This record gives sequence, structure tokens and C-alpha cells, in this order.
Amino acid sequence: MTEPAWAVAEPRKLTFEDPVTALQVRIVNGTVNVVGVEEGPARLEVTEIDGPPLTVTHQDGTLTVTYEDLPWKGFLTWLDRRGPQRSAVVSLAVPVNSSVAVGVIGAGAVVSRIGGRTDVRGVTGDITLVGLSGAVRADTVAGGVEAQGVTGELRFHSVSGDLTVVDGSGTSVRADSVSGDMAVDVDPAGKPADISLTSVSGEVAIRLPHPADATVEANTASGSVSNAFEDLRVSGQWGAKRITGTLGTGSGRLRATTVSGSIALLRRPPAGADPYETDPEAPADKKVL
Repeated sequence: MTEPAWAVAEPRKLTFEDPVTALQVRIVNGTVNVVGVEEGPARLEVTEIDGPPLTVTHQDGTLTVTYEDLPWKGFLTWLDRRGPQRSAVVSLAVPVNSSVAVGVIGAGAVVSRIGGRTDVRGVTGDITLVGLSGAVRADTVAGGVEAQGVTGELRFHSVSGDLTVVDGSGTSVRADSVSGDMAVDVDPAGKPADISLTSVSGEVAIRLPHPADATVEANTASGSVSNAFEDLRVSGQWGAKRITGTLGTGSGRLRATTVSGSIALLRRPPAGADPYETDPEAPADKKVL
């Protein structure tokens, strides 16, 4: 049986009455917006398109929106120097428990309110993830990733892209980058968290709840360190420096490693206070230059 297919060469809206359980989107330039919805069929709206048409297929519960010459495999190394210029602005609404795979080259992407697994890949262009409760994996070359209110486990890998985690309540964050900076703000709601951050030259900043429960080991070969927790020890005067110790019961785990980047451990204000205001009772940071 031939799968339903559409060639979208101009602005258009499509509604898919048959169930959608998985979404795959790949575009070059432009914008992708994906939102999970509790009710109603999956919907696609292409508001702008330039260049080759997008191919849309719906088969066995999988909705795919892409170009014919843009496969998922090898996506981060795809080059089309001789091809025509292309761009598209695409918005999709899919059932909240769908799995989502989004790939962007030179485009921005926003994925929100998805409960299934989310997999995003980007060459350039920023990616924003909001309110995701399933497992998340983000791979970029130079694009930055901002995760807001993500409650599932988060995996991030990049060459030079930055990672920003805001109000993260997931219990697992693993990230590595060559030169990208990482700013991770987590509050796992009393559950032990497993956080592992690695960078070569990027700066690393982690903000933990107070009180926190974690065994901590953070080290840098030549960067500076800053620590806002009295129970942790800063060691090293020249060259390599470390922050080690146990917070609370030590049931969680925090590992942060850089070669030349700085590391800062920050403290969230007490529960009920504005998390973006400085805690007036917090001790001054202890710094080793």
C-alpha cells in the first residue's frame, strides 16, 4: 500500500486524522515549532517556504516532514553547496506522548510539551526545549540549546554550542562540549540527581538547590573555580584545582571537568524565594584564581 504523501511547495495547512505516534522533521534555514497537544488530530502548517518543496509522509503512525535529499543518518555532516537556496517556517501540533526527532541546519527550533522521547540535532541555529517530560538527547555542531522546565533525563553533545538549563527538575544531566559554555540550574525536587558535565575550554556553572544532596567532584586543569557551599573543599593553588566534598546525605552525584575553562558551583535560594534573586544569607563565593 502506497503511503500518503504530499509535496508542499507553498504555504499550506494539513490535518492528519489517522493516529500520529512519532514525528520526524528536518529542514534547512527557517524555523521549526513543535508542540504537544492533549486532544485533536496532528496538524501541520507551513507559513513560508522557499526553494525545493518539503515532502510530507504519514505511514504506520510516523509523520515525516523533510526534503528528499536530507536523510537523518549523517545529518550533522550534510552539505549541499551546489543545491538551490532553501528555507521553511514549519509549525506542528502532535499528541503529547509522541516521540519527536527534529533536525535543523541554519534554522531555529522550539519543541514544547512533549512527553515522549525527544531527539534534536542541529548544525547552526539555536534550539529551545520547554516542558519536556520524556528523555531528551541534543547533538549540535555550533548551535546552542536552552532547556526550560525539562523533567526527563537530558543528554547533550556539542562541538562549540552552549547549553543552558533553566529550572531543570530531571534527575540526570550528562553533557559534553569542546568549547561551548554550560550553565545548569537544577532542582530535582528532593530526588538524587546524577549530573556529569565535561568541557575542554568552555566555562561551566552549576546551580544546586539548598540544601542539596550530592557527592561533588569538580576539577579544572588551568581554569578558576568558585564555590558557594561551605561543606565543600577547594584545593589547589596553581594549575589544577578541585572542588570536592559531600552535600547533605550525598545521595546524588555531581561531576564537572574542564581543561582550561572555569567552574562555578552556585546555590539556589531557599524554597519559596525568587530563584533569580541573590540569597542574602548565602556565603560569599570562595574563589581560587
